[in-house]
Amino acid sequence: MGWTVRCHATFEAAHHLVDYVGGPERVHGHSWKIEVALSVERLGDHDLSVDFVPTEAFVQDLAARLHNRDLNTVPPFDRKNASAENVALWVADEIVRAGLLKAGTRLEEVTVWEGTRNSVTYRP
Repeated sequence: MGWTVRCHATFEAAHHLVDYVGGPERVHGHSWKIEVALSVERLGDHDLSVDFVPTEAFVQDLAARLHNRDLNTVPPFDRKNASAENVALWVADEIVRAGLLKAGTRLEEVTVWEGTRNSVTYRP
């Protein structure tokens, strides 16, 4: 039982998989979407579960760091495949590193969309 808040942001970026079946992919671009789901079991101050304002601002900031970039040139993707799976893991790690998870708040999942048809979800 509880509440789950979802915030998302979009960005445009190029990438290619360096380690791929048959060799590296060619560079190509996507319209990406990041969606973060945070949950709590109890309401906090002002009868809120998770405050949308700082959560959305943080997710927007993450997207801005990738917008109009070649992901293969942005750490940590300059050292590992710039896959949607690794983008989702990076988002989760950045949320933890930033201290966004207040007491009683759980990161349920991070979903990363490559375009409108394909997505991957990471559940820590």
